Amino acid sequence: MKQTSKPVSFRWMNLASSIWPMKSKSKHMKYRNILNAIAVAAVSFSLTACDDFLDRPNEDSYNVDNFYQNDEQLYQTANQLYSSPWYDFQRGFIKVGEVMSGNYYMGSSPYLTLTVNSSDADLATMSASLWSVNAYCNTLIKNVNEKAGSATTETVRNAVKGEALTWKAMTYFFLVRSFGAVPIIHENSEMMASNTYNDVYKAKVEDVYAYIVQTLEQAIAWLPESAAAGRIDKYCAEGLLAKVYLAKSGLGMSGTRNEADLKKAAEYAKDVIDNSGRELMPNYADIFRLANNTCPESLIAWRWTAEGGIWTAQNSFQSDLAMTGFDEYISWGGYGGPSVDLIEAFDEDPTSPTRQNIDSRRKATLMMAGDVYEYFWTDLGGFDVLDFCFSKETKGGKIGPQTYQSPTGANCVKHLVGDNADHVAGIGHSMARMATSLATHILRLSDVYLIYVEAMIGNNGSTTNQSAIDAFYAVRHRARSGYTKPTSVTWEDVWKERRLELACEGDRWYDFVRLSYYDQATAISELTSQKRNAFFGLNDAYKVYWESGNLDASNASYDTGIAAPNVTSSSFTLPFPDTDLALNKHLLEDPIDVDVTQYKY
Repeated sequence: MKQTSKPVSFRWMNLASSIWPMKSKSKHMKYRNILNAIAVAAVSFSLTACDDFLDRPNEDSYNVDNFYQNDEQLYQTANQLYSSPWYDFQRGFIKVGEVMSGNYYMGSSPYLTLTVNSSDADLATMSASLWSVNAYCNTLIKNVNEKAGSATTETVRNAVKGEALTWKAMTYFFLVRSFGAVPIIHENSEMMASNTYNDVYKAKVEDVYAYIVQTLEQAIAWLPESAAAGRIDKYCAEGLLAKVYLAKSGLGMSGTRNEADLKKAAEYAKDVIDNSGRELMPNYADIFRLANNTCPESLIAWRWTAEGGIWTAQNSFQSDLAMTGFDEYISWGGYGGPSVDLIEAFDEDPTSPTRQNIDSRRKATLMMAGDVYEYFWTDLGGFDVLDFCFSKETKGGKIGPQTYQSPTGANCVKHLVGDNADHVAGIGHSMARMATSLATHILRLSDVYLIYVEAMIGNNGSTTNQSAIDAFYAVRHRARSGYTKPTSVTWEDVWKERRLELACEGDRWYDFVRLSYYDQATAISELTSQKRNAFFGLNDAYKVYWESGNLDASNASYDTGIAAPNVTSSSFTLPFPDTDLALNKHLLEDPIDVDVTQYKY
C-alpha cells in the first residue's frame, strides 16, 4: 500500500496529507502515531469487517490518490472517524469524565484528588488522541474537496464532510471543556507547508466555542436528515449543537446565563425531539447491549469492532472496568468502582445486601451485592455478583477473584459485554484481549431531552412549561415506573437527573465545568461535599453474608480519614501535557482573540 509521508515535529500535525496507512503487521501494534512527535500518523484500517458500517478498504493498491472514486469509498473514509483516532482517549474519558466528577473511585489517582499535573501519562495520550481526531477530520475534508472523483455525488461528498465536521466539533468540545483556551487548527497541511505548526497560539475560550458553533452549523447544512443506522445525520449534529449552546450560555456570566444561547439550545434540542424520528429505548439497560449498538436513542457514538484484530479499532473499557475473571481475557477494574456518593445518589446503601431498586438505572449502572444479571454469562444461566466473587467452584471454566473486589460497594456495569459467549450472541463474532465491539454512546437522545428542559428553565430556577415537563417525565418515568408527572421541574431536578441518567458515560465532569462558568461556588461546594473515598470491611461482611445469609456490617465503615479535594477556580481546567508544552511555547502564554469567520469549509 502506497503511503506518502514526511516527518513532523508537532503532534497536532501528525496526520499528514495521506490518510491511508500501511497495513498493521500485528494486532497488538499500538497507535504509536499519537505518541511520537516526529512520526506521521498511521491509523490502521481493518482488513475485515463486522458489518457494512465498519467496512474498511481491503485492497493493498488503494492510496490517497486513487481511492476517493465513488460514493462507497467516500463513506469508507469517514468510517474510521468513529473509532481508531479516539482509541487513546478512552482512559481520559473515564478518569476525567467520571473520576474527577466524584462519580468513580480509583484509589489514589490524581484525577480523584484533582491534582493531575502535566506529566500524567493518561493526560498526554488523551490530548494526543483528541488532536489526532481533529487532524484526521481536517485531512479527510481536504481530500474529499480535492480528490473526489467524478463518479461521486455532491450529496455523499457533503454528508461525509458533515460527519467529519461533527466529529471535529465534538473534539473541540472536549478540548475546550478539558483544557480551556486551546489553539484552533483548522487546516493541517498549510501549517505544515509553512512550518508554522509550532507557533500556533491559543484562542480564547469564547472564540473556541464560536468555532464549534460555526463548525456544527456547516455540518448541519451538509448532513442529510436521515442516514444509515449508526451514522451521523443532521439531527445528531443538532443535538450536539444544543449541548454546546447550553454549555456556552454560562461563559463570562455570574449567577445567570445568556438568554440567547439558552434559547438556541432549546430550539435545537426541540427539533431533535420532535422531528428526528428517534425515540427512547423502553428498557434503559438495553441501550448498553451489543445487539443495540445502533439503537434509536444513540445519536453519536464510538463504533468499535473487535473483529479483524486491528489495534485501536476496538473497545477496551471492559478490561479497565470489569472485575478480574469477568471474561476469558484479562481485566483489572475491580480495584475501583462507582463512588459511594453515586451509590447514595441512587438511594442505595453499600452496607446493606438488600437493594432498593427504586431506579432501574441503578442496576444498569452499578453492580452491587445481591444483583444477578440475566444478560451477562447467558451461556451459564446468568451472572450472580457474590457467587462470582466468592465461589471456589468454577462455573463453566470461569472462577472469580475469591474476594469482593470493589472498594466502594459497587462495580461498573456500563461498557461491559460479559463473557465471550455473550459477545458472540450479541454481535456474531468473538471478543479478544482488551477488545470488544460494544459501542460507546457519546450523545444520547435522553441527554437532549434534559438539555431541552434545562434550557427551558433557563435563569428562572424552575419551569411549568408543559413540553419541558413532558420531556423530563419521559426520562424519569422510564427509570421509575411509579413516578407521577410533576407540575413543575427545577434546575436541581435536572442536575440530579443528568447525573443518574448519564452516570459512568464520561459526561459528569463536563457538567461541573459548564456550571463553573457562571456559578463556580455551587460547583466547588458540591465537589467538596461528596463521598469520594472507599469503604473498609466490605469484603469480610459480604463473604459472611454469602456463606450464612447474615450480614454484619458493624465493621464496615466509610473512610473519613482522607480529606476532600482542594477545589479552586483553577481545578476546572486541566494542564497541558509536558509533551505538548515542550513543542509549543505559546501554550504557556495568554490566549489571543481569533476571528473564526476567517475559516472556510
